[in-house]
Amino acid sequence: MPDDLKKFRVQIDAIDDQLLQLFNDRAALAKDVGKTKGSAVVYRPEREAQVLRRLTGNNPGPLPAQTIAHLFVELISACRAQEDLLSVACLGPRGTFSEEAAGKHFGAQAPAVMCASIDDVFRTVESGSVGYGVVPVENSTDGAVGRTMDLLLVTPLKMCGEILLPVHQNVLSKATTLESIKRIYSHAQSLAQCNAWLTQNLPAVERIPVASNAEAARLAAAENDAGAIAGRAAAEHYDLSTLATSIEDNPNNTTRFAVIAAQEISPSGRDKTSFVMSSQNRPGAMFDLLKPLAAHQVSMTRLESRPSRAGLWEYVFFVDVEGHQSDIPVQTALSEIRENAGFVKVLGSYPVAVF
Repeated sequence: MPDDLKKFRVQIDAIDDQLLQLFNDRAALAKDVGKTKGSAVVYRPEREAQVLRRLTGNNPGPLPAQTIAHLFVELISACRAQEDLLSVACLGPRGTFSEEAAGKHFGAQAPAVMCASIDDVFRTVESGSVGYGVVPVENSTDGAVGRTMDLLLVTPLKMCGEILLPVHQNVLSKATTLESIKRIYSHAQSLAQCNAWLTQNLPAVERIPVASNAEAARLAAAENDAGAIAGRAAAEHYDLSTLATSIEDNPNNTTRFAVIAAQEISPSGRDKTSFVMSSQNRPGAMFDLLKPLAAHQVSMTRLESRPSRAGLWEYVFFVDVEGHQSDIPVQTALSEIRENAGFVKVLGSYPVAVF
């Protein structure tokens, strides 16, 4: 072995030994914190967001900030697991983007509880059998996930986190060529996200919407002439070949997920607040509702309408704003909105996604 290579390996071994000790020192301190705070709540998204922002902001490289964030999410997950191996409900079966989002946010030490539908995720968390859930809220290409929005309107649960997951769609199959595929399964939103590619490359193939992309992969795995649009994790879970990669029409395709729980979140320093409101049926009503946001310099990042189901052509409006509901500008704006709105419900305040 060359002397230089041997020298570098000795240095790496020494650093690894230091890291091993530091990891365990951090875990011991985290355990002491758990005992000191005397609370059953072990997941503090505001604190975790502050830690990740500080570390990625101070990162000198050469590792990119996103890699640093991933490493520390796993370290935090391992430390948190000493107090409670908290489970997270998400849309199943194994291999969904929801499972991937849960892993990105909570780390590998938080077991995923697979649910058959978004409704089941909400029910599982509401029942108290699982503390947290991860549900898709919107996609940058295909817009809002209607069922999630409807359930947020009626649930007592709060949004306590957000996850941004870049979504790359792939054609998976037991077949060896695209020409062999007669039908393709996927979630309706994924089919929409890949519409142009499917029209150009598989124009005659039947498109069959199913409950999730992982379910699509499971179905495709049972047939020799079927395909699925899903992520790479589904290919591994169901032993499928990848016949085409990154087929989404928008290369920046991203899905935003919400973490839901029966938990109010303290300010982290960089937060969002989500709420839903209804407008009275009169001229200028919507203008009056939004005017307090401008008056108090609260930035609105999202406005989405949904049928209220209370009457024909009646709507509710989902709004995201910058800031925590305890911040004076947001608090004052919400108070004034309540004076003009027929209905206001704060869905939660939570840290802005770090990565």
